[in-house]
Amino acid sequence: MKVFLYYIGKAKDPHANALAADFVERTSRFVSTEMREIHPERFDIFGKHAAARKVFLDPAGKIVSSADFALLFSRAAMEGRDVVFLIGGHDGLPAGWRQRADQLVSMSPMTFPHELARVMLAEQIYRAQCTLNHHPYVR
Repeated sequence: MKVFLYYIGKAKDPHANALAADFVERTSRFVSTEMREIHPERFDIFGKHAAARKVFLDPAGKIVSSADFALLFSRAAMEGRDVVFLIGGHDGLPAGWRQRADQLVSMSPMTFPHELARVMLAEQIYRAQCTLNHHPYVR
């Protein structure tokens, strides 16, 4: 299993970038993890990751606990599937992409800057891997 964290829009804040990158690096100890900006008009997420479980962040998505979030990875690992996360741009997800996601997840009913959402998602991915690997971080 591999984990991909994609986001739409420039990551401008160096502090948020450093925090997100730190969590991605930590997660890479457990599972291959990649984070990068994409441009929807030039990147076919559905073609590149046809068999992957696609989880898109969306305000209308389901709010899940950290424990349930970890189960997402457990299921993907049992199915032998990669997991692809996508954080939309300032206007949300590209037209037609929401309907093609395997799962829509909301971080909170509150609105956050996309850079902060990236940090929060990267931390939850790390927390999930720690939970599944019985690492003391989750205490």
